[in-house]
Amino acid sequence: MARTAPARILLNLSLDATLAALALPLALWLAAPGAWPPGLVWWAVGLPLAVFATVLPGWALGLPKQYWRYAGLPDLLALMGAAAISAGLFSAGLRLGGLWFSPNGAYPLIHAMVLGALLGIPRLTGRLQTLRRGSEEAGQQPVLVVGGVDQADLFIRALRRERRPSWRVQGILARRSRQSGRRIQGHPILGTIEEADAVLDALRAEGQLPSAIVLASPDLSGPGLEALLDAADHHGVPVRRAPQPTALGHAARSTGDAPRMDLRPVSIEELLDRPQVPLDREGMARLVQGRRVLVTGAGGTIGGELARQVAALGPALLILLDHGEYVLYEIDLELSERHPGVHRRAVLADIRDAARMRRLMEEIQPELVFHAAALKHVPMVEGDPMEGLLTNSEGTRVVADAARAAGCSLMVFISTDKAVNPTSVMGASKRLAEMYCQAMDREARATGRGMRCVTVRFGNVLGSTGSVVPLFRRQLERGGPLTVTHPDMRRYFMTVREAVGLVLQAAVVGAADRQDTPPELREGGIFVLDMGNPVKIVDLARRMIRLAGLRPEQDVEIRFTGLRPGEKLFEEMFHGQEPPRPTHFPGLLVATPRTADAALVSRALDEVAAAARGGHSKLALAQLSRLVPEFAHMTDPSAVGLSKP
Repeated sequence: MARTAPARILLNLSLDATLAALALPLALWLAAPGAWPPGLVWWAVGLPLAVFATVLPGWALGLPKQYWRYAGLPDLLALMGAAAISAGLFSAGLRLGGLWFSPNGAYPLIHAMVLGALLGIPRLTGRLQTLRRGSEEAGQQPVLVVGGVDQADLFIRALRRERRPSWRVQGILARRSRQSGRRIQGHPILGTIEEADAVLDALRAEGQLPSAIVLASPDLSGPGLEALLDAADHHGVPVRRAPQPTALGHAARSTGDAPRMDLRPVSIEELLDRPQVPLDREGMARLVQGRRVLVTGAGGTIGGELARQVAALGPALLILLDHGEYVLYEIDLELSERHPGVHRRAVLADIRDAARMRRLMEEIQPELVFHAAALKHVPMVEGDPMEGLLTNSEGTRVVADAARAAGCSLMVFISTDKAVNPTSVMGASKRLAEMYCQAMDREARATGRGMRCVTVRFGNVLGSTGSVVPLFRRQLERGGPLTVTHPDMRRYFMTVREAVGLVLQAAVVGAADRQDTPPELREGGIFVLDMGNPVKIVDLARRMIRLAGLRPEQDVEIRFTGLRPGEKLFEEMFHGQEPPRPTHFPGLLVATPRTADAALVSRALDEVAAAARGGHSKLALAQLSRLVPEFAHMTDPSAVGLSKP
């Protein structure tokens, strides 16, 4: 292409020069038929002057470099400007040479209009041929474009830049009802996004159902996207997402053939995403900036996202702690590339090693600790319950005690909804850890000294290690079946970014005594993230199958396998005796579970840890049940029978 471009530019230049020569007699004839300038001298000077006066501004404005089949409004404006300048230069040149001849006072204007028309005709013809070829291209699949008018316009322009586009825009669904009935580049706006089901009904009745629905707006997510997907599912039309507007804009402005557009499936994270909760970013920056921050479990899903968001806030030192070598290496490498200016230290350590944690805390002197390290997989912990107790309960106490002894001002403990009315060792061990952190925080608030300990409880995060979404993706890649433990199982879900943002918000609120600080925090209250409504896991499985362009039960089987030890059908965010209390901060609620004396909880933890280390599992679990009386250990999940979905 580099070798042929100069030849094409020279060809365009020659054609423009020829058209400029033709425009001169045509303009004279239109201005005053029969009134021709006298003598050959005028023509010998006038024709070259007309050509030169056209080529010079045309070259400056890029006319010879235009792609005619991609001509647009900027090209039209450049052409009109060149014609006007050319007519002005021609008239000025004749006057300076003493050869001025004007059969009509409006001749310069007529000359400019004729020249503009002649220069525009081949470009317009090339553009129309491209559009006609695009609309008649065999094998193109009709699509319905969804989004704002600007995004739809970008998508259409980018699609037209392709030499052989795979898609043909059939119509548009806009955001506002007042836009219905109008057109964008000749394509009708058939209705609003909310009217998708009715529009698809009408197209089906006409036998013109689209092959796909394309989301051109990147911000369409959550309930609005779910309603659109329901309408698409009803008609069996797959939904795809267009590239980002920046990529579409680049493709739409390209001077050559654009690469084939890649439409990707909609992810389940986008579907379950919710409107962004306003956060106190300035407060977060004041909390983190210039401080030494330790994140335990930094290689995990929550710990890794905590490390990313903390690094963006400019800590003096960020310590990444994990017992897994590879995951620690990965997050450390990622942060070195994303935030090279942040001082970091990656530490391999086990939070259950009290002596190691004490020495480490004394060495690094953290001012802020985010404790995310835990064993979270319910069936795995049920298989080795003593490991869960030693990591989740005793490990939390080890971290908290070492941080307090080293002079840390605030620790944030990441808990789970499974700590509410727990039926698993994992949930009960996290509830025991909650109790210790509550007691420590009450003591610090009562005395006005010591380390504050903020506890934050939330449910499942999408895509976290061991969660159901990555499992379903792997099963889909293998062609199924998708395994669901029970047709009635429900879970709360939140994106990891949203969850961690609210954890940082809770840290800001809990770190200082402010007028709007919830009074329940002084009595051992803990933060609970507003997780919205629970999601049925079988519905999640069906939705993921449809998002993959397949049909549940026909293309991919859903198989029910039965509850596993320790699993509950319904997770709860609050105990029956700790009703949720709203706060002044969107997305944050406060629970007030019962509390106990710090010394009493510490002695009980000593007993549980000693029994666990000694391998006395029955004794350890009995003590755990005494400390967490709401713990109803479900060791026989067959007691909950399977019902039909």
